[in-house]
Amino acid sequence: MYALYSALLFFSLVLTLPYWLLQMMRHGKYRAGLRQRFGAVPPGLVSRGEIPAIWVHAVSVGEVVAASAVIQALQEKFPSHRVLISTTTSTGQKLAAQRFGTENVFYFPLDFAFALRPYFDALRPELVVVAETEFWPNFLRLAKRSGARIAVINCRISDRSFPGYKRFRFWLPRLLERTLANVDLFLAQTDEDRRRLIEIGAADSRITVAGNLKFDVAPPPSPPIVASLRQSFENSAAGPILVCGSTLEGEEGSLLSAFRNILVNHPKAVMMLAPRHPERFAEVAELVEKLGFRMWRRSLWGGEHLAGGVFLVDSIGELAALYSLAAVAFVGGSLVPRGGHNILEPALYGVPIVTGNHYENFRDVVNFFASRNAVRIVGLAELPLVFMELIDSEDERTTLGRNALAALESQRGATDRTVAALRQLIGVSS
Repeated sequence: MYALYSALLFFSLVLTLPYWLLQMMRHGKYRAGLRQRFGAVPPGLVSRGEIPAIWVHAVSVGEVVAASAVIQALQEKFPSHRVLISTTTSTGQKLAAQRFGTENVFYFPLDFAFALRPYFDALRPELVVVAETEFWPNFLRLAKRSGARIAVINCRISDRSFPGYKRFRFWLPRLLERTLANVDLFLAQTDEDRRRLIEIGAADSRITVAGNLKFDVAPPPSPPIVASLRQSFENSAAGPILVCGSTLEGEEGSLLSAFRNILVNHPKAVMMLAPRHPERFAEVAELVEKLGFRMWRRSLWGGEHLAGGVFLVDSIGELAALYSLAAVAFVGGSLVPRGGHNILEPALYGVPIVTGNHYENFRDVVNFFASRNAVRIVGLAELPLVFMELIDSEDERTTLGRNALAALESQRGATDRTVAALRQLIGVSS
């Protein structure tokens, strides 16, 4: 079964090779760490191979942020071990390197035995920790064969991925069940995730509900740009500030249309618009200019006063802190059927949150917030009206923002439960 899977993966890679090459040439994506992805272990990892290791895999920025407190706790609780972090994306790689040191971070290899074996030979991990749902068959098989204990933390089976796992189990039932059998411990976010894990073949006895690590994330360090923007807004008497984060293609036009309505009654309003993907920065800038808005680009901004226009956040890693400036925050990926993004980032600052009605990737979080009157869920038709209602009602904004922060704080504790479970897994008492 593993040989069949590897063959299918290989042919899939060959068939999609033109796409990957095009992405490399046009946007530089996937070029970084290419040798590591094919099994070239960074020299720094090899030279420290005699030290016991804990391997944490976090796909991208969201997983790195969610797992950071767990990683820090592992570093503290296991001082004789080296905690190493792999990521799949370059943005995740940069953030992990900033937080945990370049020498402890590497790109996750492709799920082929020839690419994975050099890492297990070099690292010899005692514990492998996977964030969320990276069920790579060869990776988990070789991790188990290496003698490592394996845990999947913050585990969720989203509405989008669940049907795919069920189809996979139908066509290759033995492979999925064997893959999941390699995992010693699943720490699920919710009871629903636990139920779905069992339905796709995980053993009930190996699943514990530990909560969502993202509720435990602390506000990020405030970059200098936040203070500069706050001063600029004060100097120009700008406001209200609308922060629209993680937007995707098909959303910016509707958001800008709603913002045009806001400018009628609030001519000094500012929209801070942060597209999700860096390769779209130029495209979104062109759209803003085409629609006739005054625009400042974060990459070119020299500290001049801002009022009555769009501030395009064409940078990486600053959005979470920029939510602190918002009178109202919109979290993107949700006006189009892409599953939505993390509403907890603005909640950290007690900011009133608006999200679209396509929030499948954060189903439990958004539904919980909605039950606490802590988020506004809108469709395209309601978007302009909801923005105007919130901007014109300070009491409503205050209530919504206060409820968001209270909802977040009520769910904290997943980090402590996760670390305790990991220590128990490898035989260390709390």
